[in-house]
Amino acid sequence: MIGNERVVAVVPARGGSKSIPRKNLALLGGRPLLAWSIAAAKATSSVDRVIVSTDDSEIGDAALGFGAELYQRPPALATDDALVIDALRDLIRRLRDEGEVASILVLLEPTCPLRSNEDVARCVALVGEGWDSAATFRPAELHPHRAWRIVDGSPQPFIEGAVPWLPRQKLPPAYQLNGAVYAVRMDLLLDESSIGLLAGRTAAVLMPPERSVDIDTLHDLAVAEALLRAPGG
Repeated sequence: MIGNERVVAVVPARGGSKSIPRKNLALLGGRPLLAWSIAAAKATSSVDRVIVSTDDSEIGDAALGFGAELYQRPPALATDDALVIDALRDLIRRLRDEGEVASILVLLEPTCPLRSNEDVARCVALVGEGWDSAATFRPAELHPHRAWRIVDGSPQPFIEGAVPWLPRQKLPPAYQLNGAVYAVRMDLLLDESSIGLLAGRTAAVLMPPERSVDIDTLHDLAVAEALLRAPGG
C-alpha cells in the first residue's frame, strides 16, 4: 500500500511474439523475462498484488511458479493488434467485480527486465503523492532535433526550424519513454476515450540507459545479457 491505497502490479504477457518466438519466456540470466518483472513487483513493498495477464497456459504456469497470480486474458485481447490498455480495462473491471478496492495500477512489461524495484517504488510513490500517473524515461537515443523526414526524395529536418548540426551540448535535453514502469490511477484507465497509459497530471522518473533495455530482438536480448555479466551488473 501507499498511504491507505492498495496497489496492484500487472505483468502483461501474451503468448504470441513475432520478433522472438515465445519472447516472454526467453531466458535472461537463467530466468524467463517474465520472472524479472514479477520479482521487481514482489520486491516493492508498496505493491499488494502481482498479477500476470496472459492467454497462454505455459506462461500461466511460469507465472504461478514465480509467485504471481494468474488472470486469463480473453483471446480477442491477445492478438497482434490488441492494445494493452484494453486488456487492462478488462482486468480492472474483473477485479472490481471481485471486490478489489485497489486504486493504483502498476504496469511492468516483461520486455524491460533490468528495471529495479526502486524504479517501481518511485513511480508508485509519485501517484500516491497526488500525481495521476507516472512513468519511467531515459535520455533519447536519437535527439528529435537530429531527426529527418524525406519529402519527395529531399531530406528536411523533422522539427521545423531545428538545426541538426548543433553540438550535443547546445541541444535541449530530450527523453523518451523506456517502457519499464507505468503507474496510474485505475479509474483514469477506464476512460474509453484514451488509448495511452498516461493520464492526467503525469510525473517522470528518469532511468539510466543500462537499466532501460527494451527487448524486441535477439540483439536486444544479447545486450541485456552482456549488461548483466558486466562488473556491477
